[in-house]
Amino acid sequence: MTDKPAGFNLVHHTDKQSCLELSGDWVQGCAAADFDGLCATLEAQASSELVVDGASLGQWDSTLMAFLLQCHAYCRREQLAFSARNLPDSAGKLLALATAVDAHTPPQPPHTPVLASLNPLRLLAMARDRLTESMAFIGELSVALARLVTGKSNTRFVDFRHFCYQAGPDAFAIISLTSVLVGMILAYLGAVQLQQFGAGLYVANLVTIGMLREMGVLMTAVVMAGRTGAAYAAQLGTMQTNEEIDAITTMGISPVEFLVVPRILALIVTMPLLTLYADLLGIVGGGLVAGGMGITPLQYISQSELSIKLSHLSV
Repeated sequence: MTDKPAGFNLVHHTDKQSCLELSGDWVQGCAAADFDGLCATLEAQASSELVVDGASLGQWDSTLMAFLLQCHAYCRREQLAFSARNLPDSAGKLLALATAVDAHTPPQPPHTPVLASLNPLRLLAMARDRLTESMAFIGELSVALARLVTGKSNTRFVDFRHFCYQAGPDAFAIISLTSVLVGMILAYLGAVQLQQFGAGLYVANLVTIGMLREMGVLMTAVVMAGRTGAAYAAQLGTMQTNEEIDAITTMGISPVEFLVVPRILALIVTMPLLTLYADLLGIVGGGLVAGGMGITPLQYISQSELSIKLSHLSV
Protein backbone atom coordinates (compact mmCIF):
# COMPACT_ATOMS: atom_id res chain seq x y z
CA MET A 1 0.00 0.00 0.00
CA THR A 2 1.14 3.60 -0.65
CA ASP A 3 1.17 6.53 1.77
CA LYS A 4 -0.48 8.95 -0.69
CA PRO A 5 -3.23 7.43 -2.85
CA ALA A 6 -3.04 8.21 -6.53
CA GLY A 7 -5.56 10.68 -7.84
CA PHE A 8 -6.22 13.37 -10.40
CA ASN A 9 -8.25 16.53 -10.73
CA LEU A 10 -9.48 17.83 -14.08
CA VAL A 11 -9.66 21.62 -14.23
CA HIS A 12 -11.32 23.31 -17.22
CA HIS A 13 -10.16 26.73 -18.42
CA THR A 14 -12.11 29.21 -20.49
CA ASP A 15 -9.81 28.84 -23.51
CA LYS A 16 -11.03 25.24 -24.07
CA GLN A 17 -7.97 23.90 -22.29
CA SER A 18 -8.33 21.22 -19.64
CA CYS A 19 -5.58 20.67 -17.07
CA LEU A 20 -5.23 17.21 -15.55
CA GLU A 21 -3.52 17.64 -12.18
CA LEU A 22 -1.95 14.39 -10.93
CA SER A 23 -1.29 13.77 -7.25
CA GLY A 24 -0.20 10.98 -4.92
CA ASP A 25 1.89 7.88 -5.53
CA TRP A 26 1.25 6.22 -8.93
CA VAL A 27 2.79 2.82 -8.22
CA GLN A 28 1.81 -0.84 -8.47
CA GLY A 29 -0.97 -1.64 -6.02
CA CYS A 30 -2.61 1.76 -6.08
CA ALA A 31 -6.32 2.08 -6.83
CA ALA A 32 -7.06 2.09 -10.56
CA ALA A 33 -7.76 5.52 -12.01
CA ASP A 34 -11.25 6.11 -13.38
CA PHE A 35 -10.17 6.62 -16.97
CA ASP A 36 -13.69 6.19 -18.36
CA GLY A 37 -14.93 8.94 -16.07
CA LEU A 38 -12.07 11.17 -17.21
CA CYS A 39 -13.01 10.63 -20.85
CA ALA A 40 -16.67 11.41 -20.14
CA THR A 41 -15.70 14.65 -18.37
CA LEU A 42 -13.47 15.72 -21.25
CA GLU A 43 -16.29 15.14 -23.72
CA ALA A 44 -18.66 17.17 -21.57
CA GLN A 45 -16.17 20.05 -21.32
CA ALA A 46 -15.65 20.08 -25.12
CA SER A 47 -11.97 20.87 -24.63
CA SER A 48 -9.54 21.12 -27.52
CA GLU A 49 -6.38 20.53 -25.47
CA LEU A 50 -5.40 18.39 -22.51
CA VAL A 51 -2.44 19.43 -20.35
CA VAL A 52 -1.11 16.96 -17.77
CA ASP A 53 0.43 18.60 -14.70
CA GLY A 54 2.63 16.44 -12.46
CA ALA A 55 3.63 19.07 -9.90
CA SER A 56 1.98 17.14 -7.04
CA LEU A 57 3.24 13.70 -8.03
CA GLY A 58 4.85 11.48 -5.44
CA GLN A 59 6.39 8.12 -6.25
CA TRP A 60 5.72 6.63 -9.67
CA ASP A 61 6.44 3.60 -11.81
CA SER A 62 5.00 1.99 -14.94
CA THR A 63 1.48 2.58 -13.61
CA LEU A 64 1.86 6.29 -14.26
CA MET A 65 3.30 5.71 -17.74
CA ALA A 66 0.42 3.40 -18.67
CA PHE A 67 -2.10 6.05 -17.60
CA LEU A 68 -0.30 8.80 -19.52
CA LEU A 69 -0.19 6.67 -22.65
CA GLN A 70 -3.92 6.02 -22.30
CA CYS A 71 -4.49 9.76 -22.15
CA HIS A 72 -2.25 10.35 -25.16
CA ALA A 73 -4.03 7.66 -27.20
CA TYR A 74 -7.41 9.14 -26.30
CA CYS A 75 -6.32 12.62 -27.36
CA ARG A 76 -4.94 11.33 -30.65
CA ARG A 77 -8.15 9.42 -31.33
CA GLU A 78 -10.37 12.41 -30.48
CA GLN A 79 -8.01 14.88 -32.23
CA LEU A 80 -7.16 16.81 -29.06
CA ALA A 81 -3.84 18.50 -28.41
CA PHE A 82 -1.82 16.77 -25.67
CA SER A 83 1.05 18.12 -23.59
CA ALA A 84 2.66 17.50 -20.20
CA ARG A 85 4.44 19.73 -17.70
CA ASN A 86 6.11 19.46 -14.31
CA LEU A 87 6.69 15.73 -14.74
CA PRO A 88 9.81 14.10 -13.28
CA ASP A 89 12.66 14.22 -15.80
CA SER A 90 12.75 10.46 -16.33
CA ALA A 91 8.97 10.27 -16.73
CA GLY A 92 9.00 13.10 -19.24
CA LYS A 93 11.73 11.43 -21.28
CA LEU A 94 9.89 8.10 -21.27
CA LEU A 95 6.66 9.77 -22.36
CA ALA A 96 8.43 11.64 -25.16
CA LEU A 97 10.08 8.44 -26.34
CA ALA A 98 6.85 6.44 -26.23
CA THR A 99 4.86 9.07 -28.14
CA ALA A 100 7.55 10.05 -30.64
CA VAL A 101 6.13 7.72 -33.31
CA ASP A 102 2.42 7.24 -33.84
CA ALA A 103 0.99 3.77 -33.58
CA HIS A 104 1.30 1.87 -36.84
CA THR A 105 -1.95 1.34 -38.68
CA PRO A 106 -1.72 -1.36 -41.36
CA PRO A 107 -2.87 -0.12 -44.76
CA GLN A 108 -6.28 -1.28 -45.83
CA PRO A 109 -6.62 -2.87 -49.27
CA PRO A 110 -8.54 -0.68 -51.70
CA HIS A 111 -12.13 -1.61 -52.33
CA THR A 112 -12.52 -3.22 -55.74
CA PRO A 113 -15.95 -3.51 -57.36
CA VAL A 114 -17.07 -7.01 -58.31
CA LEU A 115 -17.13 -6.31 -62.04
CA ALA A 116 -13.68 -4.74 -61.93
CA SER A 117 -12.28 -7.84 -60.22
CA LEU A 118 -13.48 -9.91 -63.21
CA ASN A 119 -11.42 -7.88 -65.66
CA PRO A 120 -9.41 -10.37 -67.78
CA LEU A 121 -6.25 -8.28 -67.52
CA ARG A 122 -6.61 -8.14 -63.75
CA LEU A 123 -7.14 -11.90 -63.58
CA LEU A 124 -4.06 -12.47 -65.74
CA ALA A 125 -2.02 -10.19 -63.48
CA MET A 126 -3.20 -12.11 -60.40
CA ALA A 127 -2.35 -15.42 -62.08
CA ARG A 128 1.08 -14.07 -62.99
CA ASP A 129 1.73 -12.96 -59.40
CA ARG A 130 0.68 -16.33 -58.00
CA LEU A 131 2.82 -18.15 -60.56
CA THR A 132 5.79 -15.96 -59.64
CA GLU A 133 5.30 -16.67 -55.93
CA SER A 134 5.00 -20.41 -56.61
CA MET A 135 8.16 -20.48 -58.72
CA ALA A 136 10.03 -18.50 -56.06
CA PHE A 137 8.90 -20.96 -53.38
CA ILE A 138 9.94 -23.95 -55.52
CA GLY A 139 13.33 -22.34 -56.07
CA GLU A 140 13.86 -21.71 -52.35
CA LEU A 141 12.77 -25.26 -51.55
CA SER A 142 15.17 -26.68 -54.16
CA VAL A 143 18.06 -24.72 -52.68
CA ALA A 144 17.10 -25.87 -49.17
CA LEU A 145 16.99 -29.53 -50.27
CA ALA A 146 20.37 -29.16 -51.95
CA ARG A 147 21.81 -27.75 -48.72
CA LEU A 148 20.25 -30.67 -46.84
CA VAL A 149 22.01 -33.16 -49.12
CA THR A 150 25.35 -31.40 -48.62
CA GLY A 151 24.90 -31.33 -44.83
CA LYS A 152 24.70 -27.53 -44.57
CA SER A 153 21.01 -27.25 -43.75
CA ASN A 154 19.38 -26.06 -40.52
CA THR A 155 16.78 -28.84 -40.79
CA ARG A 156 16.44 -30.85 -37.57
CA PHE A 157 15.76 -34.59 -37.60
CA VAL A 158 13.64 -34.31 -34.46
CA ASP A 159 11.23 -32.02 -36.34
CA PHE A 160 11.10 -34.44 -39.27
CA ARG A 161 10.25 -37.31 -36.91
CA HIS A 162 7.53 -35.27 -35.21
CA PHE A 163 5.87 -34.31 -38.51
CA CYS A 164 6.09 -37.90 -39.77
CA TYR A 165 4.09 -39.01 -36.74
CA GLN A 166 1.66 -36.13 -37.18
CA ALA A 167 1.07 -36.87 -40.88
CA GLY A 168 1.15 -40.67 -40.52
CA PRO A 169 -0.16 -42.46 -37.40
CA ASP A 170 -2.24 -39.47 -36.35
CA ALA A 171 -4.14 -39.73 -39.64
CA PHE A 172 -4.90 -43.45 -39.38
CA ALA A 173 -8.36 -42.96 -37.89
CA ILE A 174 -9.78 -40.64 -40.55
CA ILE A 175 -8.13 -42.54 -43.41
CA SER A 176 -9.44 -45.85 -42.06
CA LEU A 177 -12.98 -44.50 -41.88
CA THR A 178 -13.02 -42.93 -45.34
CA SER A 179 -11.29 -45.87 -47.04
CA VAL A 180 -13.61 -48.52 -45.58
CA LEU A 181 -16.66 -46.47 -46.54
CA VAL A 182 -15.39 -45.89 -50.09
CA GLY A 183 -14.69 -49.62 -50.48
CA MET A 184 -18.19 -50.47 -49.28
CA ILE A 185 -19.74 -47.92 -51.65
CA LEU A 186 -17.83 -49.32 -54.63
CA ALA A 187 -18.95 -52.83 -53.72
CA TYR A 188 -22.60 -51.83 -53.36
CA LEU A 189 -22.61 -49.96 -56.68
CA GLY A 190 -21.00 -52.85 -58.54
CA ALA A 191 -23.07 -55.56 -56.89
CA VAL A 192 -26.35 -54.14 -58.17
CA GLN A 193 -25.28 -54.61 -61.79
CA LEU A 194 -23.04 -57.64 -61.54
CA GLN A 195 -25.64 -59.78 -59.77
CA GLN A 196 -27.99 -59.33 -62.72
CA PHE A 197 -25.53 -61.32 -64.83
CA GLY A 198 -24.61 -63.83 -62.16
CA ALA A 199 -21.15 -62.28 -61.84
CA GLY A 200 -21.32 -61.12 -58.22
CA LEU A 201 -17.90 -62.63 -57.54
CA TYR A 202 -16.32 -59.94 -59.70
CA VAL A 203 -17.16 -57.34 -57.06
CA ALA A 204 -13.74 -58.21 -55.65
CA ASN A 205 -12.12 -57.21 -58.95
CA LEU A 206 -14.08 -53.97 -59.09
CA VAL A 207 -13.19 -52.91 -55.55
CA THR A 208 -9.54 -53.95 -55.79
CA ILE A 209 -8.84 -52.22 -59.11
CA GLY A 210 -10.84 -49.14 -58.11
CA MET A 211 -8.98 -48.73 -54.82
CA LEU A 212 -5.52 -49.42 -56.26
CA ARG A 213 -5.86 -47.21 -59.31
CA GLU A 214 -7.98 -44.29 -58.14
CA MET A 215 -9.83 -44.14 -54.87
CA GLY A 216 -7.06 -45.10 -52.44
CA VAL A 217 -4.62 -42.42 -53.49
CA LEU A 218 -7.43 -39.91 -54.07
CA MET A 219 -8.88 -40.26 -50.58
CA THR A 220 -5.41 -40.13 -49.04
CA ALA A 221 -4.63 -36.93 -50.94
CA VAL A 222 -7.93 -35.34 -49.89
CA VAL A 223 -7.34 -36.20 -46.24
CA MET A 224 -3.76 -34.94 -46.36
CA ALA A 225 -4.80 -31.66 -47.98
CA GLY A 226 -7.78 -31.11 -45.70
CA ARG A 227 -6.24 -32.29 -42.44
CA THR A 228 -2.45 -32.14 -42.48
CA GLY A 229 -2.22 -29.33 -45.03
CA ALA A 230 -4.67 -27.18 -43.10
CA ALA A 231 -2.75 -27.85 -39.87
CA TYR A 232 0.51 -26.78 -41.52
CA ALA A 233 -1.11 -23.63 -42.90
CA ALA A 234 -2.53 -22.74 -39.48
CA GLN A 235 0.80 -23.31 -37.73
CA LEU A 236 2.84 -21.27 -40.20
CA GLY A 237 0.18 -18.56 -40.41
CA THR A 238 0.17 -18.17 -36.63
CA MET A 239 3.96 -17.97 -36.58
CA GLN A 240 3.85 -15.31 -39.30
CA THR A 241 1.28 -13.29 -37.36
CA ASN A 242 3.32 -13.50 -34.14
CA GLU A 243 6.48 -12.48 -36.05
CA GLU A 244 8.17 -15.75 -35.09
CA ILE A 245 9.30 -16.30 -38.68
CA ASP A 246 10.85 -12.82 -38.71
CA ALA A 247 12.69 -13.70 -35.50
CA ILE A 248 14.02 -16.91 -37.08
CA THR A 249 15.23 -14.93 -40.09
CA THR A 250 16.87 -12.35 -37.82
CA MET A 251 18.88 -15.13 -36.15
CA GLY A 252 20.28 -16.11 -39.55
CA ILE A 253 18.19 -19.28 -39.91
CA SER A 254 16.39 -19.99 -43.17
CA PRO A 255 12.64 -20.40 -42.51
CA VAL A 256 12.38 -22.73 -45.50
CA GLU A 257 15.07 -25.05 -44.13
CA PHE A 258 13.83 -24.89 -40.55
CA LEU A 259 10.05 -24.98 -41.09
CA VAL A 260 9.19 -26.13 -44.61
CA VAL A 261 11.70 -28.89 -45.40
CA PRO A 262 10.78 -31.14 -42.41
CA ARG A 263 7.10 -30.93 -43.33
CA ILE A 264 7.72 -31.62 -47.02
CA LEU A 265 9.95 -34.62 -46.27
CA ALA A 266 7.40 -35.98 -43.79
CA LEU A 267 4.69 -35.87 -46.46
CA ILE A 268 6.98 -37.48 -49.05
CA VAL A 269 7.70 -40.37 -46.68
CA THR A 270 4.21 -40.93 -45.28
CA MET A 271 2.02 -40.42 -48.37
CA PRO A 272 2.97 -43.70 -50.16
CA LEU A 273 2.57 -45.67 -46.93
CA LEU A 274 -0.80 -44.10 -46.21
CA THR A 275 -1.90 -44.83 -49.78
CA LEU A 276 -1.12 -48.54 -49.36
CA TYR A 277 -2.93 -48.50 -46.02
CA ALA A 278 -5.98 -46.87 -47.64
CA ASP A 279 -5.94 -49.44 -50.46
CA LEU A 280 -5.94 -52.29 -47.95
CA LEU A 281 -8.76 -50.82 -45.87
CA GLY A 282 -10.83 -50.14 -48.98
CA ILE A 283 -10.50 -53.77 -50.08
CA VAL A 284 -11.52 -54.87 -46.58
CA GLY A 285 -14.58 -52.60 -46.78
CA GLY A 286 -15.56 -54.19 -50.08
CA GLY A 287 -15.14 -57.61 -48.47
CA LEU A 288 -17.70 -56.70 -45.81
CA VAL A 289 -20.28 -56.03 -48.51
CA ALA A 290 -19.27 -59.13 -50.48
CA GLY A 291 -19.90 -61.23 -47.38
CA GLY A 292 -23.52 -60.08 -47.41
CA MET A 293 -23.82 -61.25 -51.02
CA GLY A 294 -22.90 -64.82 -50.15
CA ILE A 295 -19.25 -64.57 -51.21
CA THR A 296 -16.95 -66.31 -48.74
CA PRO A 297 -13.84 -64.50 -47.47
CA LEU A 298 -11.62 -67.06 -49.22
CA GLN A 299 -13.33 -66.46 -52.56
CA TYR A 300 -13.08 -62.70 -52.13
CA ILE A 301 -9.38 -62.81 -51.23
CA SER A 302 -8.55 -65.20 -54.08
CA GLN A 303 -10.39 -63.07 -56.64
CA SER A 304 -8.76 -59.90 -55.28
CA GLU A 305 -5.30 -61.44 -55.60
CA LEU A 306 -5.93 -62.06 -59.30
CA SER A 307 -6.66 -58.34 -59.77
CA ILE A 308 -3.57 -57.00 -57.99
CA LYS A 309 -0.94 -55.97 -60.51
CA LEU A 310 2.05 -53.70 -60.22
CA SER A 311 0.69 -51.56 -63.04
CA HIS A 312 -2.32 -50.65 -60.88
CA LEU A 313 -0.10 -49.44 -58.05
CA SER A 314 2.18 -47.46 -60.36
CA VAL A 315 -0.61 -45.44 -61.99
